[in-house]
Amino acid sequence: MRRQSGAPAGSTSGRGRWRAPRLPDVRCQRSGETDGAPPWHLRPMVCAAVRFEHPAARHLVSLLPPQIVIDAADVPDADWLHGTLRLMAAEARQPRPGGETVITRLADILVIQAIRGWIAQAPQAQTGWLGALQDRQIGRAITLIQREPARDWTLESLAAAVAMSRSAFAARFTERVGMPAMQYLTQWRMQLAQSWLQAPGALLADVAERAGYRSEAAFSRAFKRHAGIAPGAARGAQARAAGAEIR
Repeated sequence: MRRQSGAPAGSTSGRGRWRAPRLPDVRCQRSGETDGAPPWHLRPMVCAAVRFEHPAARHLVSLLPPQIVIDAADVPDADWLHGTLRLMAAEARQPRPGGETVITRLADILVIQAIRGWIAQAPQAQTGWLGALQDRQIGRAITLIQREPARDWTLESLAAAVAMSRSAFAARFTERVGMPAMQYLTQWRMQLAQSWLQAPGALLADVAERAGYRSEAAFSRAFKRHAGIAPGAARGAQARAAGAEIR
């Protein structure tokens, strides 16, 4: 993940940069409390923006609701949540060597735990791609595809890898994911290829090999069927879009 500057309270960066926020104490007083009594609470606020660049992460984010609210009262063993937030606030208030890295990693943990909590509880996360990930065998097949996109996968080899028959695996994968396994493999490879083509100096032959194609021609045909344009044209369009953003 890469974080970019967000709300004025602070920002994180995937490259490990952290601009320490100014965290004034927010004092709230309950009705009936008199001046001079201990404050109801001191609540520092830490704000950041998170951007997911990996294709799998972008797909996940597209399935998330606009807001994920975590109520500590509903979190089993919520000590980790309070402890993580306190440590982030302490590191931001008093910058020390390595503090940027500490805050970056803690922010990663908070985001991951928030998404995990939503997936575990939300009914809509039990169907489709997210639901398939939670299926022991189909989820394993998806993980294998995503970890080894260049491998010469076939329906038979994927089924064998998750200890299922070819026919049972094919039917269950399509039912849970919403598309056949080989179509999912091609889609995943093309999503990765689109990301790899953005890298400065990326060679078409290298991208084709990383995506599991033995020749540039075979890769280019598959890419054009998927994206509607040739790899070179896609790279040019991405470069022009990036230049427009910079200007």
